Amino acid sequence: MRLIVISGSSGSGKSTALNQLEDEGFYCIDNLPVALLPSLVEETSGAEFAQFHGTAVGIDARNAWKGLDDFPRILESLPGSVDSQVLFLDARRDTLIQRFGETRRKHPLSSEDTPLPEAIDKERELLEPIFSVASLVLDTSQMTIYELRDAIKQRLLGKSEGNMSILVQSFGFKRGVPVDADLVFDVRMLPNPHWVGELRGKTGLDPEVQTFLEGQPMTGELYADICSYLDTWLPRYRDSNRSYMTIAVGCTGGQHRSVYLADRLYRHYKTQYQAVDVRHRELQ
Repeated sequence: MRLIVISGSSGSGKSTALNQLEDEGFYCIDNLPVALLPSLVEETSGAEFAQFHGTAVGIDARNAWKGLDDFPRILESLPGSVDSQVLFLDARRDTLIQRFGETRRKHPLSSEDTPLPEAIDKERELLEPIFSVASLVLDTSQMTIYELRDAIKQRLLGKSEGNMSILVQSFGFKRGVPVDADLVFDVRMLPNPHWVGELRGKTGLDPEVQTFLEGQPMTGELYADICSYLDTWLPRYRDSNRSYMTIAVGCTGGQHRSVYLADRLYRHYKTQYQAVDVRHRELQ
């Protein structure tokens, strides 16, 4: 039996993720008290649920929050026949505040005595036990609904048994390191095409920028060193039953150097692993 638990900050896209899994053929239940998880697993293991690809459950801090501390223990106590995964969605604090402002929704933990920013921080503290055992963490700050749905399909459902799903992501340090990054490579020491007039408005996907960077000896050295590290350690992550790996490559603005190297790494490793994707955060 396959079980996917979806949790995370309110406003981060949990409902979208659960709806996507329902569309993909999962039996879905939202806002389940943690203590009822073993009973649900037992119930949905029967033959009458064989038509579904699995069970997806939304667990968050809206109610029954006193049971959240027990989540790791309860998850560990599930039968060995249960293939469980925990997806944790999050977004930057300012993004969550903006989303609640745009939708005029009330945060489940906010009140007259608890303003929205404080409610967001309190919720993250309550969800820490779930975050600590998450199989996959996604930062939805820069994602549209459609991009989140694609991420669910590619990273949660696109993984073949016995293989590791890899995301190579470029980003700009000026907007922060992605919270879901497992490995971070800083490439800001490379010459910056931003300071070349005719290249400033282009990106690392454009041939002119690629030619410029490939003409710098340091670029080849850095790329070779990163590949050497990944060639050594990615198989070991995979062999330790790691399901997901996010490789983040960052430069100052996330337009040129990081985009070029992330795309080059993606093209290299998609020939070696079955599930490899690339995302350029600042180009979305």
